[in-house]
Amino acid sequence: MAIRYISMQDFEELAALHEESAQLLARWMPGAPLVTYAEFERYMSRFDGPLNEGFLICLRDTGAIAGRVNVNNIIRGTHQSAMIGYSAYASTTGHGYMTEGLRLLVGYAFGEMKLHRLEANIQPDNAPSLSLIKRVGFQREGYSPNFQFIDGAWRDHERWAVTVEMTGA
Repeated sequence: MAIRYISMQDFEELAALHEESAQLLARWMPGAPLVTYAEFERYMSRFDGPLNEGFLICLRDTGAIAGRVNVNNIIRGTHQSAMIGYSAYASTTGHGYMTEGLRLLVGYAFGEMKLHRLEANIQPDNAPSLSLIKRVGFQREGYSPNFQFIDGAWRDHERWAVTVEMTGA
């Protein structure tokens, strides 16, 4: 697996992945799937400033996209922290791609990005995502009722985090 920054050239492949995965992602992801070029342009504009970075998890041998990870709400100074959001796709789940990709992302965030802490907020019913975040080394820190508006309702989330010290880096 490899991680790389997302670019406008990824539109067609991501649009196809989002279209095939719309039903899978609707329960867990805020907003509609990115299936039009205009939606993708709006999504990409969030990476124009210093607060958000977008990454793709790709198969090393073919470069095919297996998942997506955003590093959001980057806070510098005495915090050096950010929140992550991620998704796999219907055709890429169950292969371990996200586990390896998120481990690479954590290493990159704590290395090149010089972050100290990453947080992830996950709905309590999203068992695959909770298992994934545990495998990557995040620890549960709390519970946030009505945390985010997803799929027509305010959803509770569990708050998970990992720090540089927890990874041994």
